[in-house]
Amino acid sequence: MNQHSNVRIIPRAGLCETCKVREIAACSVLDKDELARLEAVSKTRTFEPGQAIFDEGEDPRFIYNLTEGTIRLVKLLPNGRRQIVGFNFPGDMMGLATHGFYTCSAEAITPIKVCQFPRQQLLDLLETFPSMKTRLLNIAADELSEAQEQMLLLGRKSPIEKVASFLYRLCQESGRTGDSENEIDLVMGRSDIADYLGLTIETVSRTFTKLRNDEVITLEGNHHVIVNDMDHLEDITEEV
Repeated sequence: MNQHSNVRIIPRAGLCETCKVREIAACSVLDKDELARLEAVSKTRTFEPGQAIFDEGEDPRFIYNLTEGTIRLVKLLPNGRRQIVGFNFPGDMMGLATHGFYTCSAEAITPIKVCQFPRQQLLDLLETFPSMKTRLLNIAADELSEAQEQMLLLGRKSPIEKVASFLYRLCQESGRTGDSENEIDLVMGRSDIADYLGLTIETVSRTFTKLRNDEVITLEGNHHVIVNDMDHLEDITEEV
């Protein structure tokens, strides 16, 4: 998974103040002057579906903030198989790990746009931005909580509980960016969902059908989901 040479870099002057995820990203706590200093060290880059933003094991020279699109986080197993360990959505930051290398690969599922920060320059700025430093610590704590939830998801939940939990998370993400919580677009394929949840594609498809037949959701094609009963969906996620 090598980064493609046709990745575009966009001039950034004034983009931060009009950014779509300004209110939910880590930089939301910065004032106008601090934001200008942050913008001065960043670049906006775009990637097409299938392109790698970074690869597992690479030197973590950059930290990224996703502003548009959806990304899958992938680890390669010793036997050559892949495991999707997460999805990133607008407002999420990537590449914060301090292991000396990227611990997974990040691949664009849709056309995406990211803010790219040189790691050391951003870390230096954080020493003068205590509010953003605290915000990033809170984000790291949330990511740890999500990792623990993923362990529970893979280890203890039934297929219907796994799929319901996944859909409920997507609903929350949709609401976080100001869209409807009851309607979501599944930009990732069934194979990605199956990989992430530790299920087969067939089981994922059967589970979607069951949720539809139980009138918890309505499926419009393969990718658009309307949640008819959010309370019921949430109840299913908590049946462990």
